[in-house]
Amino acid sequence: MRDSRIVEATIRVYREADRPVVVRLSLRTWAPAHASMREVMGDEIFKRLYGDDWRRQQQQDVEKVLSDDKSEVRVAEVDGKVVGFVAAVVGADSTMGEISMVAVDPDFQNRGLGTQLTDSATDWLREAGMSLVLVSTGGDVGHAPARRTYEKAGFTPVPVVNYFKAL
Repeated sequence: MRDSRIVEATIRVYREADRPVVVRLSLRTWAPAHASMREVMGDEIFKRLYGDDWRRQQQQDVEKVLSDDKSEVRVAEVDGKVVGFVAAVVGADSTMGEISMVAVDPDFQNRGLGTQLTDSATDWLREAGMSLVLVSTGGDVGHAPARRTYEKAGFTPVPVVNYFKAL
């Protein structure tokens, strides 16, 4: 059983040296969500969206965000170890920013770190002049932890339905 005690992390700006651990923990974190999405949408649509190996595409997506000079990326450290990260971006032509990625290592989940990271990104976006923040996640079982995190951080869910059809 995982430790469920709330832990205070040091939230700091991402450094290039953090890249390997951030990529690794993101793939571990998002494995249950991808398994759930595959179950919900079926193999054919899942493969068309994510290819033969979702990990390869997810790694590329994470590395792109980590290299994007428009994104603010922060990491959570516990006892000097990077255990989570968040990425946010200021809206180009509006006052709405977006939290594009949040991940907490599965060994450190349910300890308040996702909320701390989300709050840190929200504070940064507020300081950048944004008056609204968007964060999106799935409605499936695999994304339930993300939904709990965002609701704990004060976000209001707005139902959206996406439909896919393989052609």
